[in-house]
Amino acid sequence: MKARSTIRLSKSCLGHEEKRAVMGVLDREFLGMGSEVQKFESELSQFFGREAVCVSTGTAALQLALQGCGIGIGDEVLVQSLTYVASFQAVSSLGATPIACDINPATLTIDWRDAEKRLTNKTKAIMLVHYSGGVGELDELYAFAQKYKLRVIEDAAHAFGTVYRGRRVGSFGDITCFSFDGIKNITSGEGGCLVANDQGVLRSVRDARLLGVKNDTEKRYKSDRSWQFDVSSQGWRYHMSNIMAAIGIEQLKRFDEFAGIRRRRAKLYDTFFKGHQKIVTLDHNYEEIVPHIYVVRLTGCPDRTQIQRKLLDNGIQTGIHYQPNHLLSYYRRQDIDPLPITETIYPQLLTLPLHAELLEDDVNYVASVLREIL
Repeated sequence: MKARSTIRLSKSCLGHEEKRAVMGVLDREFLGMGSEVQKFESELSQFFGREAVCVSTGTAALQLALQGCGIGIGDEVLVQSLTYVASFQAVSSLGATPIACDINPATLTIDWRDAEKRLTNKTKAIMLVHYSGGVGELDELYAFAQKYKLRVIEDAAHAFGTVYRGRRVGSFGDITCFSFDGIKNITSGEGGCLVANDQGVLRSVRDARLLGVKNDTEKRYKSDRSWQFDVSSQGWRYHMSNIMAAIGIEQLKRFDEFAGIRRRRAKLYDTFFKGHQKIVTLDHNYEEIVPHIYVVRLTGCPDRTQIQRKLLDNGIQTGIHYQPNHLLSYYRRQDIDPLPITETIYPQLLTLPLHAELLEDDVNYVASVLREIL
């Protein structure tokens, strides 16, 4: 019998179209930011129904969004601790302070009630992390932000394609940031984008991604650049390349295919785990949510590492999303109020394989092995 190959936690899913598109860029020998980036931005803008600006990573999108809102030294930004460190780094890179907040145990997204307790006169924004593709109490969170006059930055790295109340995440709200790294719902190899209506923020991001050079974007679209220019604010080398955009253009065409597979596999996992005494699934409506990861909570299981080791022995990769940021050395603070829900739930979290090339048989196998181990 042929040995089963390792079932990967996540992977890039690329076809001949993406490879052909990259070769086209290489043949034209203009690899930096140019016409492909302009085309990708245009197609993303159509997808969301408002303007999108592409950058080098999802983290860059978060940082430039905050900078465009005027967030800087001495300011504070509310953000859940249970997120990838990129969310915190985007805040601290500007000299601002990320204020770690607790989560809603049902959604694993920020709890606005806990965030309210952490408000100070330095609080200028709230970052909403759409964990695993879900958006949590989005209406209540926006009402909270409006009450306290906070800018809202949505970290939607997990939520490309998710729909909320009939509208795509990114098509409404303040500022929404997406990641297109190699394992996201669509990829451009690396890369990200920011979507907003605020023209001031959009102008700021377009310049800041090109080292702050004013109005250089239009030149780049025409395979040119500014030789005489002015810079009036801090910029970064955060623009997207034509190579990345060429991949993204082809991936966007395949989004419906990818989304359908991810949703079906997540639903199948839910079916296997329904009613299990030690496995708690997230209460997601996969008619609306396009999941980037599939996360379960293992209750009554003191040794998660041993469970992961046994799964790997059976050819199954797993992950943990995420180590809470307030426990990291760089962000640990003595004056922070406890985050009891985050600290209780984190040791229970386990991420199972999910990607657009995962087969139904793979899901059956993963679920069966996990249940047998437990």
